[in-house]
Amino acid sequence: MATEPNRTEPNRTEIIHDLENNFKQNNILKFKQLFPEVFCEDQIDFEKLKLVLGAENLAGAGERYQLDWAGKTAAYLNLQSPTSRTLTPCKEESADFDGTQNVFIEAENLEALKILQKSYAGSVKMIYIDPPYNTGNDSFVYPDKFSESREEYARRVGDTDDAGYLKRDGVFQGAWRKNGKDSGHYHSNWLSMMLPRLHLAKTLLREDGVIFISIDDNEQAQLKLLCDEVFGAENFVSQISWHRKRGKDNSAPNLSRVHEYLFVYAKNIENLRFNKLEIEAETLKAYKNPDNDERGDYRVLGLWARGNQGGSRYEYTTLNGRFYSEREWLVGLENMKKLDEEKRLIENGDKLYRKLFLSEVAGSVPETIWLDTSNTANAADELKKIFDKKAYFDTPKPIPYLLKMAKLATNSDDLILDFFSGSGTTAHAVMQLNAEDGGSRRFICVQLPEETDEKSEARKAGFDTIAEIAKERIRRAGRQISDGLQSGQNVDTGFKVFKLAESGFKQWRQPGQADTEALQGELSLNIDSVLSETPSENLLCELMLRLGLKLTCKVSLSDGVYFVEDEDTGGLYAFLLERVNQDLIDAVLAKHPVKAVVLDRLFDGDDALKGNTVLQMKDAGVMFECV
Repeated sequence: MATEPNRTEPNRTEIIHDLENNFKQNNILKFKQLFPEVFCEDQIDFEKLKLVLGAENLAGAGERYQLDWAGKTAAYLNLQSPTSRTLTPCKEESADFDGTQNVFIEAENLEALKILQKSYAGSVKMIYIDPPYNTGNDSFVYPDKFSESREEYARRVGDTDDAGYLKRDGVFQGAWRKNGKDSGHYHSNWLSMMLPRLHLAKTLLREDGVIFISIDDNEQAQLKLLCDEVFGAENFVSQISWHRKRGKDNSAPNLSRVHEYLFVYAKNIENLRFNKLEIEAETLKAYKNPDNDERGDYRVLGLWARGNQGGSRYEYTTLNGRFYSEREWLVGLENMKKLDEEKRLIENGDKLYRKLFLSEVAGSVPETIWLDTSNTANAADELKKIFDKKAYFDTPKPIPYLLKMAKLATNSDDLILDFFSGSGTTAHAVMQLNAEDGGSRRFICVQLPEETDEKSEARKAGFDTIAEIAKERIRRAGRQISDGLQSGQNVDTGFKVFKLAESGFKQWRQPGQADTEALQGELSLNIDSVLSETPSENLLCELMLRLGLKLTCKVSLSDGVYFVEDEDTGGLYAFLLERVNQDLIDAVLAKHPVKAVVLDRLFDGDDALKGNTVLQMKDAGVMFECV
């Protein structure tokens, strides 16, 4: 905990209630940092930009290579529009809410990604998503609205309950629509759904981060071009083919499709470093020790160049006196002598080999065809083991599939995000991997409370939404993993649940220029900026997100004051959300916070106390804000 006040908040801006997660404005600010000279009165001078970058480096308005579709402009507008909504805690559905570092968000994922931008930008090491494949039978939220009132949104997604959560009954009615192949905008609708989400996901990735995206033949071509646009073609890592089916489908009309694809893109491929995986059992069989070499098992590798490999041309006589005529060797002469001196050479007729010891092999580089990561049938079996012989979910991904990605892309304390969480396989895999290698990886999973079919086994079992299936799966998986731990081993199997809700603060609505009466009414409504009966914990969560604090920051309550420790910097933040007096102000100052936030209504017209508080905070070097 910080003992001295920090004078500034690195990479943070003051609360701007309508712009704190504005994608467009944030990008303009970044651009201005790179090219301040091309801005004139806060607008970009493209003629100056041509001079700075060179006109030959800027694409013209005519024909050029690009991916385009009906609705692309609206999709970018949707991306750029900020959200006024927030996340609120739901402790009763969480597991170890106060102790866990894992997060499960029940929300429409575009809204959730926008809300997370300020707190989690540049924080996520690995993203995995399994979006709708657009088979013609998928339903997803489209077209997303980029401009609508609160009332319009409520009509579209369903009303909220007394706690401010979106109602479970009829949730997102009108937003979920089937995207049939008979639609004239079949591919366009899917691309419009994916574009803003991928852009927001990219912002959340660390500079050495990576995203894995599952897809099948319906949209793989479009997804490749879209990802090239969002992440940059230079950051393409691979297109993996995954063997997803247990057996062959002999009823297929032409070919039995047994694979899907996994696209892999880096945030910045120059910074990407994959881990090596465990050496496969089949490969280990090649390592033997027939001559009882004290250095252990080894395999032999030919030293002569083959085909177009190229190499160094020379003749060589071994220390044993065997002569090899001039030829192309894979190693240079000095390295050949070194191998010989270290007794690593094996002579076999006219062929010369070297020993590669198992102890020298750091691990295995995986191939781009994955045959060893289970299949969808096994994934259903995994769910049945958790849910008393019921799968409850049609298209789960198997745990070994996610484990392989996480082993490749993450280290022990990394953050993993899945914003098409489905049945919760990603969360399950993260907890299991931590149990296997002692890591402390964390997850954020986002899942829309999509209703289960009324006739489904899930609905009969009491699961009204897919989000409920996922949460229960994580709870049960967590208990199973905890039960299997060795003595002294500790794995975080909890998760904090947050749900999408309307802001706890009143939203300013700009009246018409000539509507004086409406302006007066709006001003009177906003004398107190907080909506009545909004719980303090909900306000705290919203303010934390707006200040760029993570949902898993350590929170303590002392005499009515919430103290939040920034997990990134260690700085302390104080929130007075229930009452304020001089004694509380003194208690806050004694802890030397970075910033103190007070609800303006708590001063209750006491201008003297408010004025003194402002001066005291300034003298102590504490940033202060009334909201």
